[in-house]
Amino acid sequence: MEQQELKRDLKNRHVQLIAIGGTIGTGLFLGSGKAISLAGPSIIFAYLIVSIALFFVMRALGEMLLSKGGYASFTEFATEYLGDWAGYITGWTYWFCWVMTAMADIIAVGMYTQYWFDIPQWVPAIACLVVLLILNLLTVKLFGELEFWFALIKIITIVALIAIGIILLIIGFETDTGKVAVSNLWEHGGLFPNGAFGFLMAFQMVVFAFVGVELVGVAAAETANPKKNIPSAINKIPVRILLFYVGALFVILTINPWDTLSAASSPFVQVFALVGIPIAAGLINFVVLTSAASAGNSGMFSTSRMLYSLSNNKQAPKAYGKLNKNAVPQNGLIFSAVVVSIGALLSYFMPDDAFSIVTTISAICFIWVWSIILISHIIYKKRHPELHKTSVFKAPLTPFINYLVLAFFLFLLVIMGISESTRTSLLLTPIWFILLFVLYKVRKK
Repeated sequence: MEQQELKRDLKNRHVQLIAIGGTIGTGLFLGSGKAISLAGPSIIFAYLIVSIALFFVMRALGEMLLSKGGYASFTEFATEYLGDWAGYITGWTYWFCWVMTAMADIIAVGMYTQYWFDIPQWVPAIACLVVLLILNLLTVKLFGELEFWFALIKIITIVALIAIGIILLIIGFETDTGKVAVSNLWEHGGLFPNGAFGFLMAFQMVVFAFVGVELVGVAAAETANPKKNIPSAINKIPVRILLFYVGALFVILTINPWDTLSAASSPFVQVFALVGIPIAAGLINFVVLTSAASAGNSGMFSTSRMLYSLSNNKQAPKAYGKLNKNAVPQNGLIFSAVVVSIGALLSYFMPDDAFSIVTTISAICFIWVWSIILISHIIYKKRHPELHKTSVFKAPLTPFINYLVLAFFLFLLVIMGISESTRTSLLLTPIWFILLFVLYKVRKK
């Protein structure tokens, strides 16, 4: 008989590394090149600001996940606190978020492959998608193991980059662009070389760099000990961001003046090539390729689990709630993979713009999801003050901080409307929400 419940096969080490994998992805390894070209060294402040906002989102998410037993994902408390429409729209939007993110990741795989082979981007993109689909169809434990090793590769790479950067700083190493020095942060036009406008324009890519930080919430249903593992993973997010984002970007910008980096390629690869270690540059390219594959792997996992959750709540076709003999939502996985493959077509028709378009749409949709988490938490605290009082994982500074972060998210959308590179995506994204609302009304009837 087919098992109809997800297995709790994710151990603490899996959850910890899924949390890290969620905070280190294509947005950092590839997207940071574009963000640096817009903001210069002030990009470090942009990462800090967004990370602080998202830490409070994660604390709100963590408190609600642990407030009652049995929540499979945040769509369930969106339904409980905001209504059936919120669960429906948020669930399908989260699925769409990860479809867009997975598209960006397979597009990135195609771009990284061109470092070695002169082949069309869509070929390695499709090959990567097929491999990820096959691996995800096996077991959730295999997904956990894959993410564990993928994330470990990312961690070792960034720690190695920071260590090498510190050594180069200490010895005053000379590169083609000058001496490695902390002063490179301000000697090329200051910390804000493109002014406040350039700084603000970089936020779209910075937001995309953090998509997936809430993946711990989706993995909750398959976590062996959620009361221990979820708080541990969430509380370590600030330290990880300081090390992996701020630390890595600090080192990159002291080795390479910001105006010598290309917006179109990974600054990680460029740094190692500049230092004169061509083999290391190739190795780093392999690492950032595995990072994109890892983020795509997370995308496949989360889209299928979201369809499973929606199906169980009668908000998606019943077929997506069926599990195969390995307790994996097979139908949801295959459907998501087919939709993600459109990303390969985009990279064929629009090789220069595809990445920017899908990352912007993804960032906008994630802002919706994070906002719903914060709004749900405000209502949860009003409706169940006793649960908040007895919570073992209280979200701090609420509800004031919830309103402040929501205002910040609204400000980010205004910025995306001002920027020419993101305006089109911002204007197109409401079509998705209108379509969902119409489908929801039809389904209700």
